[in-house]
Amino acid sequence: MKRAIVRRVGLSIGAMALVAGVTACSGSGGSSGSGDSGSSDKGGEGSARLSPVAALLTAEKSTDGADSAKVESTTTMGSVMSMTADGALGWGDGLTGTLTITYTGGTMAETMRQIGTTSMEARYLPDAYYAKMGDAFADQAGGKHWIKYAYDDLESLGGSSGAYLKDQMQNTTPNQSVKLLLASGDVREVGEERVRGRQTTHYSGTVDVSDLAEKNSSLSQSQLDDLKKTLEQAGVTTETVDIWVDDRDLLVKKVEKGETTEGAYMQTAYYSDYGTEVSVDVPPASDTADFTELVKQQGGSAGS
Repeated sequence: MKRAIVRRVGLSIGAMALVAGVTACSGSGGSSGSGDSGSSDKGGEGSARLSPVAALLTAEKSTDGADSAKVESTTTMGSVMSMTADGALGWGDGLTGTLTITYTGGTMAETMRQIGTTSMEARYLPDAYYAKMGDAFADQAGGKHWIKYAYDDLESLGGSSGAYLKDQMQNTTPNQSVKLLLASGDVREVGEERVRGRQTTHYSGTVDVSDLAEKNSSLSQSQLDDLKKTLEQAGVTTETVDIWVDDRDLLVKKVEKGETTEGAYMQTAYYSDYGTEVSVDVPPASDTADFTELVKQQGGSAGS
């Protein structure tokens, strides 16, 4: 029984970290459409000040073109979890990078203690995500410390939810938070503020989650319909998005807040050192268990 519990805990923790890591640097995948940001400078003495939409279009392009950044984030969701993520991610040629994810509270932190650790390493590659579990998990998984989550497998095993997650992973960059706000149709400039020593402009808006998925995703209509049902079951209807953009038109901070059936959630992420070198290796195959095989052995599915 303990063996089954440890294996099941490892699968759920790895999947939860996958989702949390993605939202730390994205918000929502896909494209919100294109537009001409114009040639005016946001700063500059004597220049015309851009509208919030035009300024965000410039920020979206600049952040996307930076290709990589260091990321720090905190996430809370009701009594289920609180966690931190710290590392560097690149998006010039698919999502790559490494994050250290630590559960700091909630039932997820208690669950993590069952496998002997509250911290794990997450590695993102263009076709798969890898979660490094503790020694207790390895003892129950043939000595293997890593779980591999191939994005194609998530789609085939998880149905519309898995397809949406795959879509998120393949379109994840910090500039997606800017697109998220642009897609809301509700953008306002809050004012000038300092964030970790940098002068920034703060923008805010409210997003209709189900409508956003339809605007910002490459999913089929049937997948979108299923996803909306999933969102409704989770109790997610709207969320507020706040972002802070510096004088180089780069995203410095984002905050997302909303409600689910598990309680209120909030995520805050900071971005720095744009253009930093990102190098990530595939974990050794001899130390890696495949998610699909573990699911089969547990007699479950990705969706569960």
